[in-house]
Amino acid sequence: MADTPQPEADENWWRGAVIYQVYPRSFADSNGDGTGDLAGVRSRLPYLSALGVGALWFSPWYPSPMADGGYDVADYRDIDPAFGTLAEAEKLISEALALGIRTIIDIVPNHVSAVHPWFREALAAGPGSAARERFWFRPGRGEHGELPPNNWPSQFGGPAWTRTTNPDGTPGDWFLNLFDSEQPDLNWNHPEVRAEHEDILRFWFDRGAGGVRIDSAAMVAKDPALPDLPDPSAGADAVLADHPYVDRDDLHGIYRNWRRIADSYDGARILVGEVWLPDAERFARYLRPDEMHTAFNFDFLACPWEPARLRTSIDTTLAAHAPVSAPATWVLCNHDVTRTVTRYGRADTGFDFATKAFGVPTDLALGTRRARAAALLTLALPGSLYLYQGEELGLPEVEDIPRDQLQDPMYLRSGGTDPGRDGCRVPLPWAGTATPFGFSPEGSAAPWLPQPADWSARTAELQAADPDSMLSLYRAALGARAAEPALGDGPMDWLDSSPEVLAFRRGGDFLCVVNLAGSPADLPAHSAVLLASGDLTDDGRLPSDTAVWLRA
Repeated sequence: MADTPQPEADENWWRGAVIYQVYPRSFADSNGDGTGDLAGVRSRLPYLSALGVGALWFSPWYPSPMADGGYDVADYRDIDPAFGTLAEAEKLISEALALGIRTIIDIVPNHVSAVHPWFREALAAGPGSAARERFWFRPGRGEHGELPPNNWPSQFGGPAWTRTTNPDGTPGDWFLNLFDSEQPDLNWNHPEVRAEHEDILRFWFDRGAGGVRIDSAAMVAKDPALPDLPDPSAGADAVLADHPYVDRDDLHGIYRNWRRIADSYDGARILVGEVWLPDAERFARYLRPDEMHTAFNFDFLACPWEPARLRTSIDTTLAAHAPVSAPATWVLCNHDVTRTVTRYGRADTGFDFATKAFGVPTDLALGTRRARAAALLTLALPGSLYLYQGEELGLPEVEDIPRDQLQDPMYLRSGGTDPGRDGCRVPLPWAGTATPFGFSPEGSAAPWLPQPADWSARTAELQAADPDSMLSLYRAALGARAAEPALGDGPMDWLDSSPEVLAFRRGGDFLCVVNLAGSPADLPAHSAVLLASGDLTDDGRLPSDTAVWLRA
């Protein structure tokens, strides 16, 4: 297939883009089976265009047994039948491009599904076979090989190893799975693994994809010796030093090759890394001019709603990106994280997988007020922004899904102690007063996860008609951002303010002020109020947990 033209010649579109994450299973269902699909997304492209986003990032849409929400990929060159067909994906990419919206697809290089042809071949071929060299098969430790080959933990709980069964029924070798046991890790020292993924990039770029998001990008390469991790009591620095599978130096050669492929296409096809690293300098190495274009800013996402912590996160982020001239990215939530309005209504407003629990009290009115302010804050900061579907509707985390309907392996592998991530993946409410709220046609199968009855007050249709809704705020903010030359990529300067107020200037005369104090704050001198996340006081001051855009 020929290289598909991108919608405009701007090679730097990604430096200040607003990118909307689509979780296909939960966005819009066209055929009534209770599962979102690509035809549903195509039907909502006018909504996304009116919202004002510049690109769509799709969580995995490939054939998959869905052991981990599609991140267990069985075939990278096709579409899961639940979502549609490859032809449907090509239409979606093309129709979105016609509206000036690019498509970013998700690549999962660390592992494949256990039903992927390569892994099936490896199991059938047996110990010592060439087919098994694409993965990490090892004999176990202990007298009878009954112990895992090392002490690595799975990201979902338990050991990162699963034992196979030999054809005669006896226990066999173990294989590495840093995530679910249905997600065997690939061996990136193997040339076929590298060549396969480079070909997958070309396959989707040829079909018009504007970029790829790289899942677990810092975990792909492993120390071939597979050594034990140091005891955690040795301290974080000891654990991270020469880590056997996080942030290994040979990753950079992989991504330089990917960048050369991306740069061979017209229209700035971009690489976006999911890179969780505490060391800002090591993080920035992935953003050198010949590697990834951008990476997710998890430090800001996990940051509590506290002025000093937020300011430090912003400064640290910008300082880390400056030496490599890469734009920062800002994100408040995604398909893995407790939704913003719920998180910001809690006593602990930060995010940490280790502290997620059932039954944490939240004040949704407070969380919503803060989420509205955070929207204006993030949209005014330098760089690009990721917006997770439903964030523009102010959807809360759904925390009362019946436990027998929860599907996330994080919940299942924890023995039910971790609530998992299903609460932020509930299908969107589009219109109407009862489930499925326009997610599916009337008379359809029930949505794959149940929607709360009170979402009738949060539908896109209702909010579009309400000038004070979260959706109206986002539409106004994205429109103003697009029209404001100072916003997007570029410099910013902090203004003098009290410690509990974040105030900064973009360009010559655009100001953003966010009040995190417990009482109203004075505004700097200005000629106009461009947009506010809530009403100002009668005397023109900025209330607590409120943000405003001003013309200086």
